[in-house]
Amino acid sequence: MESKFSRTLEEWKNLASKELKGKNSDSLIWTTPEGIDIQPLYTENDLKGLDHLNSLPGFSPFLRGPKATMYAGRPWTIRQYAGFSTAKESNEFYKKNLAAGQMGLSVAFDLATHRGYDSDHPRVSGDVGMSGVAIDSVEDMKLLFDEIPLDKMSVSMTMNGAVLPVLANYIVAAEEQGVKAKQLKGTIQNDILKEFMVRNTYIYPPKESMKIVSDIIEYTAKHMPSFNSISISGYHMQEAGANQVQELAFTIADGIEYVRAAINKGLQVDDFAPRLSFFFAIGMNFFMEIAKLRAARWLWANLMKKHFKPNNIKSMMLRTHCQTSGVSLTEQDPYNNVVRTTIEAMAAVMGGTQSLHTNAFDEAVALPTDFSARIARNTQLILNEETGITKTVDPLAGSYYVEALTGRLISSAEKLIDEIEKLGGMTKAVEKGIPKSMIEESAARRQAGIDSGDITVVGVNKYKANEDSKFDVLKVDNNEVRELQIKSLIKLKNNRDDQKVTESLNKLTEGAKKQSSNLLELSVEAARNRATVGEISSALEKVFSRHEASYSGVTGVYGNELNKNDNYIFVKKTIDDFVNKNNRKPRILIVKLGQDGHDRGAHVVASAYEDLGFDVKVGPLFQTPEESAQMVKLYMPDVVGASSLAGGHLTLIPEMIQYIKNILNKNILIIAGGVIPQEDYEKLEEAGVDAIFGPGTNITDAARRIIGLIEQRPDKSDIK
Repeated sequence: MESKFSRTLEEWKNLASKELKGKNSDSLIWTTPEGIDIQPLYTENDLKGLDHLNSLPGFSPFLRGPKATMYAGRPWTIRQYAGFSTAKESNEFYKKNLAAGQMGLSVAFDLATHRGYDSDHPRVSGDVGMSGVAIDSVEDMKLLFDEIPLDKMSVSMTMNGAVLPVLANYIVAAEEQGVKAKQLKGTIQNDILKEFMVRNTYIYPPKESMKIVSDIIEYTAKHMPSFNSISISGYHMQEAGANQVQELAFTIADGIEYVRAAINKGLQVDDFAPRLSFFFAIGMNFFMEIAKLRAARWLWANLMKKHFKPNNIKSMMLRTHCQTSGVSLTEQDPYNNVVRTTIEAMAAVMGGTQSLHTNAFDEAVALPTDFSARIARNTQLILNEETGITKTVDPLAGSYYVEALTGRLISSAEKLIDEIEKLGGMTKAVEKGIPKSMIEESAARRQAGIDSGDITVVGVNKYKANEDSKFDVLKVDNNEVRELQIKSLIKLKNNRDDQKVTESLNKLTEGAKKQSSNLLELSVEAARNRATVGEISSALEKVFSRHEASYSGVTGVYGNELNKNDNYIFVKKTIDDFVNKNNRKPRILIVKLGQDGHDRGAHVVASAYEDLGFDVKVGPLFQTPEESAQMVKLYMPDVVGASSLAGGHLTLIPEMIQYIKNILNKNILIIAGGVIPQEDYEKLEEAGVDAIFGPGTNITDAARRIIGLIEQRPDKSDIK
């Protein structure tokens, strides 16, 4: 029976047109970065032909959630990601947070550890303890979890490159706490494919790295039945600029590749697939993120069934951790970040995440303080305890908009996954650099949208605050932490049996030559003997080598998006005038100092500057200050742009400047960019930095200032 309130879609369009003063309602259609047209109104008609409707939570394909009762039965786990400085300080921070309502631990390691270097290695002088906790040995790991019972606590560890020594140290630390491996609960990220795409904290080449992944899956399946052997991560893809279709498709495709690698190792799919987990970013497109998590569960269940035919229903069940977006956080007007994180947390929960990390408002510039971490944690507690969100399973199910959007994401991701399959799978695609190139193009397009004002970021390019917000920033004394770690290493090496260490490391090196060996098993033995993270990594490096990536930039995207922007046109003309006057382009060398592999910002800047008319050279990742100075000598740029994202700027950039001064007697301009707190600006300027561009800087504005600095330079005669 037709309702007395029934109206036709045509009647609505006519009414809408009147409200729009004659414009068609189609003028309200918005096209997302994923290429999906978002309509102003959705109706029952938009659900026709969708395959995913009418499912129930707890049943395959799990679109509405992996558990029947979801949060009505048990809320998501509050799992805040943290780690800084020393193991002792991180331990104190963890215990404080657990007492305040946090339910699980998620460990952030410093970059030296990620890259398989001990704290005394000369390449990591500016990285020790700066963006996570420094772990050199079992002794550090024991301190990290002191008075935290590992048989009861679920522990997630974000580790990929040095995954073998870190996981081995964790297993041995638990042993010496009296906890057996089979009792351990938690997750190791162990997702190396995305490292080659976006995050770059790899050590070994892709093929060798995939052996490590499969060995860990094999070992945990046998000895750690309650532990998740891998967290297949889309988070870092979105942080690097991927749109949600790319994040969804590449993450699921990575998962399929890992399953194949484990099966090729000789495992049965049901032996390990139930312990696979996922990790997604949650950004500011609220409904898109909700639909993405629902689509991910549908895709995983159907692709697992199609390719591997598991008997255990849990092998098809996608379980995920989520983290609110880091790239959406802004240095400008930073208290807005509290609101952003809340909105993103709501999207994660509405989408059905199993655990969640909420970023602190100050993480645009530094590690969180106790104050900001409490607000971030309490955001989840309030959502859980005060809103009623947990009372109903998948509360947005049946929404015309959400269901239609879920369907579009499924079909769009399927097309991209099919393209990857035709290439021979994700490893082949990664080796060819295809996902990385697609993500960098997406990042450049988004940055152009922000710089042009087409994409609004409140407080950055619209509704700007009249004055800067002041807040305390957590400071880590890099030199002090490094000295403490070096003392611990000396003590460790003085008190161990060197013969046993050497024997276990030799076994590891030999094991790396054999496909049949299990490298985690051999790493556990080495860790018991007190071999360090750096020593275990080096033992494998003798066979595997250390991977070096090459840069191939994306050009034309930024310029095409901004070619009608007045500011862009003005800056491009200014640079053209420089070219005409000097018979050459202005030259900029962009260097990445230290062991931070996040290259999104550097590559977006590089591609934008190329479009503006600069001659751009991008140095390799993981450079020391001296290596960067040698590149300056080789290329003789007008300006050096040093990228810093991991807190090492006060050590590494001044060192680079001093090396440049020692090598050259030239007037080279130095700029710094990235995550740099404003209170550090003065020290950097005193060290010789000519300009600093923090997060959220408009690239065209920065280029305008740089070309001005080049023109104003007192002595330009030495640059040919």
